[in-house]
Amino acid sequence: MPETVLLLTLIVLPFAGAVAAGLMPTHARNAAGALAGAVALFCLLLVWVAYPTVSAGDVLRAEWAWMPALGLNFSLRMDGFAWLFAGLVMGIGALVVLYARYYMAEDDPVPRFFAFLLAFMGAMTGVVISGNLVQLAFFWELTSLFSFLLIGYWHHTTAAREGARMALTVTATGGLALFAGVLVLGHIVGTYELDAVLAAGDRIREHPLYLLALILILLGALTKSAQFPFQFWLPNAMAAPTPVSAYLHSATLVKAGVFLLARLWPAMAGTDAWFLLVGGAGLVTMLLGAYVAIFQNDLKGLLAYSTISHLGLITLLLGLDSQLALVAAVFHILNHAAFKASLFMAAGIIDHETGTRDIRRLSGLNRSMPFTGRLALVAAAAMAGVPLLNGFISKEMFFAEALSAEGPLGLVKILPFAAMLGSAFSVAYSLRFIHGAFFGPDPVDLPRTPHEPATWMRFPVEILVLICLGVGVLPAATVGPFLDLAVRSVLGNEVPYYSLSVWHGFNFPLLMSFIALAGGVALYLLLQGWLRSETEGEPLLRRFEGKRIFERAMVFLSWRLARRLEGIASTRRLQPQLRLIVAVAFLAGGAAVWVRGLGPGNLPPAPVDPVLALVWAVGGTCALGAAMLAKFHRLAALILVGGAGLAVCVTFVWFSAPDLALTQLTVEVVTTVLLLLGLRWLPKRVEVPGDGGPEVLTRARRLRDLGLAVSAGGGLAALSYAVMTRTPPELLARDFLARAYTEGGGTNVVNVTLVDFRAFDTLGEIFVVAAVALATYALLRRFRPAADSVEPPVQQQDQLSADLAEPGTERPVADWLLVPFTLTRLIFPVMALVAAFLLLRGHDLPGGGFSAGMVVAIAVILQYMIGGTAWTEDRLAWLRPRVWIGAGLLLASGTGLAALGFGRPFLTSYFGYINLPVIGEMPTASALIFDIGVFALVVGATLLMLVALAHQSVRGRRATSRALASLAKAGRARILAGDD
Repeated sequence: MPETVLLLTLIVLPFAGAVAAGLMPTHARNAAGALAGAVALFCLLLVWVAYPTVSAGDVLRAEWAWMPALGLNFSLRMDGFAWLFAGLVMGIGALVVLYARYYMAEDDPVPRFFAFLLAFMGAMTGVVISGNLVQLAFFWELTSLFSFLLIGYWHHTTAAREGARMALTVTATGGLALFAGVLVLGHIVGTYELDAVLAAGDRIREHPLYLLALILILLGALTKSAQFPFQFWLPNAMAAPTPVSAYLHSATLVKAGVFLLARLWPAMAGTDAWFLLVGGAGLVTMLLGAYVAIFQNDLKGLLAYSTISHLGLITLLLGLDSQLALVAAVFHILNHAAFKASLFMAAGIIDHETGTRDIRRLSGLNRSMPFTGRLALVAAAAMAGVPLLNGFISKEMFFAEALSAEGPLGLVKILPFAAMLGSAFSVAYSLRFIHGAFFGPDPVDLPRTPHEPATWMRFPVEILVLICLGVGVLPAATVGPFLDLAVRSVLGNEVPYYSLSVWHGFNFPLLMSFIALAGGVALYLLLQGWLRSETEGEPLLRRFEGKRIFERAMVFLSWRLARRLEGIASTRRLQPQLRLIVAVAFLAGGAAVWVRGLGPGNLPPAPVDPVLALVWAVGGTCALGAAMLAKFHRLAALILVGGAGLAVCVTFVWFSAPDLALTQLTVEVVTTVLLLLGLRWLPKRVEVPGDGGPEVLTRARRLRDLGLAVSAGGGLAALSYAVMTRTPPELLARDFLARAYTEGGGTNVVNVTLVDFRAFDTLGEIFVVAAVALATYALLRRFRPAADSVEPPVQQQDQLSADLAEPGTERPVADWLLVPFTLTRLIFPVMALVAAFLLLRGHDLPGGGFSAGMVVAIAVILQYMIGGTAWTEDRLAWLRPRVWIGAGLLLASGTGLAALGFGRPFLTSYFGYINLPVIGEMPTASALIFDIGVFALVVGATLLMLVALAHQSVRGRRATSRALASLAKAGRARILAGDD
């Protein structure tokens, strides 16, 4: 299989599977599980297919030009280290899917669960095989998003919602810091490509911005891997279903941080700052997590804190300036994935079969669940570092590195003792897990009678425990080649000698292992009195609970600080808010001009045409009139604003810009109508000061607003004048005019620029338009008009009566509406043809998707205004604004992605000629599809806002008392019970 297809499939297939699973019906439990398992197994097969290539020392690469001018390409890269992690993601993922099929309850929406799981799998794969740091940061944030959905899957519980919110807040904030660090790192190296960054280690470490980049990147890595001081979010994520916990803790989310540290180790390690920050955080986390784990009464809580501790151990190893420490860290990543996934699954089995995870209520399960008990015993022993299991070998390597570590401030002197103490703690909490759940008297008063789970539910645990045994007994034969492959891809040809033998003779690391084992057993026995008591929490640290600190910080930020800032910068009235926005914009622009200086250019001003001056005078008069009347005469102000817009439209025509004029005209029509529809729902004008009492419009206040408006408008005019008197217009347009037809296939330079040369800007803008439309719709659905809003006029009561009639009944049309009603029905197909005409000719002549979409919107608005909401929506069945928005975004984005399939940069358009029968040779451009997407988006966004406004009139509980009274007299009134 070509490496390009292989790598792209690894990324795309999980997301495609997520979409397919999400479209399945809620009860499709088996189908969704089979789909998720098939995707994970097929991706695992693809990873194995790549093994011969990466084992030979080669790197699989695939790259598509995205924005080459900015050094941003969609780049995929798989070396030995990425191969190993991809195998973990897919292998553990396949076992988790099988386990989840039997764990999830029948009434759970299981297809949605597997959709989230597959999307998370795809995001994690993207992190692992990204060859571009900006791209890696993008997938990094996707893992935070999908983990939020997985942790909050049981969103009906408070714990799930709070745990998901905390996880997203911490990890996404760290992701923003990581993105900033990536930008700094790219600035240092001159590129964001991972190969170049890894090869520029000396330049990075010697750069003045190294420390800044290091801190920012560590914020991302340490928050994701729950390292001190960000460790508090991970235990609160235990409200997630146990399959999620098993996956997140063993091979994916929390491993992303240590993956990044190991990935960037050649470029950023080897300094005192790296040793102190990375090693210090790992040391504190290892001890703190292990200590707290001993006193947890929830099985999953115990395992969560043990994960924090083991991740701290890995982070500590990566912080040491030692290649052997890196080898030990990568080895322990593998071992931890095996025993931690099996332990979480065992804890889930206990919860599933007994109804509780509380160690204080569990005991003696070894008699009712003997197979599960033995599997959990082996996995816990591996976690404790018992000989002949995989955890023992990596722990022994850790002890060896702690003895030989070198670093500043004498910190290395305490490392051997800290390593033994942390290992003793791990023995203690492992003993508590096994002894508390499986030994002792038979349990009483359990919610369910304990018994062995289904065979296939236990099968993933058996596989993982078998791996723990195999690696512990035959490490070199089982995992040796894979570990060597991963280490060589990180260190290159400078891999030091290391041995994976079980027996290295009697030495200090072996002695430390036995001291830790004995110390852990003794500590567990000494703590029996405390552990059996009803005391909650752990000694010494109960007041330093991270969750409490986080909640207090969130309360301070979201309540006290935000409320105070809101009180300073915001009011309940619109005018002061607009005044503040305009003032800030003016000051920002003025500051830039003050620093850089601004003056007129050397081009002579063009002569003033008296007719155009008259047009501007009319427009300016309309604008000033609107400003004067806006306080108490909204309708008059809106009409005058429309007059100013028409003056702008005439100006565009005067300067031979028909595209801009057409767009301006259609936008003026649509916005004026939408604003008119919204005016009736505003409260009556009352002279109020501040937030509630009478405000006197003094001369000083009017002069203040006038001065601010004149300053902002005059400043923008001065800036425009300075720009237009510096460069001749023909020089600005020369490049676009020369390339419009030869490269874009169109003679309409404006349209070609929008859908080809600057298509990326247009794509971003239509996404913004979609977001604004959806936000407007959501806000208006919750909108409740003021009690004193304008009542419907008498002329509209017949129309309102028709809108509120029973569904399926004939809606009568008033006599005075017959003529305009008939005309609007006849004019609609004509306007649709005009829109199609503008759309299809836009690439060569004035028109395009935006203006065509606005024409369709105007046609529909006319139907709403004359026919009413109910009549229009009954007859225009295709009027589904959200579908139009989605289709527009998919078409526009798909056009850009299609270019990648042909090896061209994102949104590169195709232009050529095709021969058609009769018609002959005809020019074609792929930008037309992009323009159709813009057209669909504009139609959908405009109509969505229109629908939101129109539905205000047909919501019975919002209808004004006067309208309801009038309808009641006619015998047609009723109050609608629903929201619509």
